[in-house]
Amino acid sequence: MIISEKKQSITSAKELAAVCHKILATEHEIDKSREHFWAIGINTKNVIQYVELVSLGSLSASIVHPRETFRFAVMKGVAALFIAHNHPSGDTKPSQEDILLTRRLTQAGEVLGIKILDHIIVSGADDYGYFSFSETGMIASG
Repeated sequence: MIISEKKQSITSAKELAAVCHKILATEHEIDKSREHFWAIGINTKNVIQYVELVSLGSLSASIVHPRETFRFAVMKGVAALFIAHNHPSGDTKPSQEDILLTRRLTQAGEVLGIKILDHIIVSGADDYGYFSFSETGMIASG
């Protein structure tokens, strides 16, 4: 599913989190309690080209594979990606699976020439908390 978002520039993890929270706020109440995993394609000026819901999971997990994460990015020829997902529990601390997935997607992006600029984890739709892999040095930014 491709979600269109106003063509805005993303210059910080906080702005990226705001986009994700805005999308979550529009979800049906039942889906708000499920993990969402998004790929956000940007151009060379960090302007959003698309926001794709790559996976809609369960209460505590989402199945994410590099093939689906990068498929639309390759088709659209974007410069880079932001990746993001929510933790319906509200706890934005990354799990070991989140850390391993970030590494795997970053490596896949290197092979394809599409850099992952950041991976953020947002809390529930009613709380605007987030965790940024880039801000914490767990992923190289820029």
